[in-house]
Amino acid sequence: MRARNGTIHKNRRKRLMRQAEGYRGGRHRLYRFARHAVMKAGFHAFNDRRRKKRDMRALWIQRINAAVRERGLSYSRFMDMVHKSGVQMNRKTLAELAFSDPRAFDVVVETVRTAA
Repeated sequence: MRARNGTIHKNRRKRLMRQAEGYRGGRHRLYRFARHAVMKAGFHAFNDRRRKKRDMRALWIQRINAAVRERGLSYSRFMDMVHKSGVQMNRKTLAELAFSDPRAFDVVVETVRTAA
C-alpha cells in the first residue's frame, strides 16, 4: 500500500485550499471543487489582464470622441489631424486632458486645427 498523507501531498492541497479562500459553497471547502474553481479563476485572471488594456483604450477613445464632438469635430478627423500635426500625445494623455482639464484640451484642439 502506498502512503497518501505525505507532507508534499498535504502542502500541495493546503496551498490550493488557501487560494480558494473566500469562494462560496463547496468551492472553498471541498478539494475537488476548489481545484476546479482556482484553475478557472486563474484562467479568467490571465485573460482579464489583457482585456483590461482593451477596455481602457476603448474608454479613452470614448472620452476623446465626446470632448471633440463638443468642439465640432469627429474622433477620426481629430486623430488624423493629431498625427499630421506631429503632436506627440497618446490617447491616454488626450483623454485625461479632455476629462480633467478642458481648457488645456481646447488649446490642443486649436493647435491641431491650425497645424493641419
